[in-house]
Amino acid sequence: MHVVTILSSPNEPHLEASLLDSLRNAWGGGDVVWLAPDEAAEFEIPQVPDNRWDVWEEVQRMGLDMVVQPVEGRQKKMLLADMDSTMIQQECIDELADEAGVGDRVASITARAMNGELDFEDALLERVGLLKGLRESVIDKVLVERITFMPGGRELIATMKAAGGYAALVSGGFTAFTRKVAKELNFDENHANILLVEDGILIGDVARPILGREAKVEALERISKHLQIEESDVIAVGDGANDLGMLGRAGTGVALHAKPTVAAQCDVRINFGDLTSLLYVQGYAKSEFIGS
Repeated sequence: MHVVTILSSPNEPHLEASLLDSLRNAWGGGDVVWLAPDEAAEFEIPQVPDNRWDVWEEVQRMGLDMVVQPVEGRQKKMLLADMDSTMIQQECIDELADEAGVGDRVASITARAMNGELDFEDALLERVGLLKGLRESVIDKVLVERITFMPGGRELIATMKAAGGYAALVSGGFTAFTRKVAKELNFDENHANILLVEDGILIGDVARPILGREAKVEALERISKHLQIEESDVIAVGDGANDLGMLGRAGTGVALHAKPTVAAQCDVRINFGDLTSLLYVQGYAKSEFIGS
């Protein structure tokens, strides 16, 4: 059996019962279960419909997300999350670059790298090189003044952990940011690149080895093995090309507000919902959320 989950933006919930009834009837589905009024609902179907992606495009035009997945095993034991533009709403390196006066140049490189147009490690080193001479104290300034959390992150982590889950933050960004974000959101562990500093000044380089696409896959392998769970027990979330490895390997890989070339390679795409969408996809009702 499979389950179809339809999601609306929590800011402007507008999911209508008539749409759900129409799809359920067309696909021979079971009863509709509302996970949150006007916001999220689901129903089971015997098999994946042939017109799945045609219908997905239709509901996207309505401002709705749709996920079709197997019922069995959809509630996961571990969250593996990217940080920039996923658990937080910004790209940390772009914010640092803006403080250094090279914001537009770095943001352009970031966008191309996250869309898979540039090699991640080369692009990272080029951008970090442009930060050379920036005072380390600027990092704290950016954390306080520029960084905001993606809505739903606290509920996602708290709810999964209350059910016995584990949460790991693995970023191609920097430990100076992941440490703070992980602590605030209650991640169990965090991993990222280390900005090199001398006498309180960024030298324009990072420690080796660089944490990129393959390092995220290795983290998935290592942490799941340590927890003695299967990779199929993991839900991973990210938005950039460097996340595709872990998104493809995890039991459920979620492209959240992702770059077009990234979303096209993922079956679970969330374009309108926030991080609580990952709870709905696992079958949690809003009444079960913790930390809201």
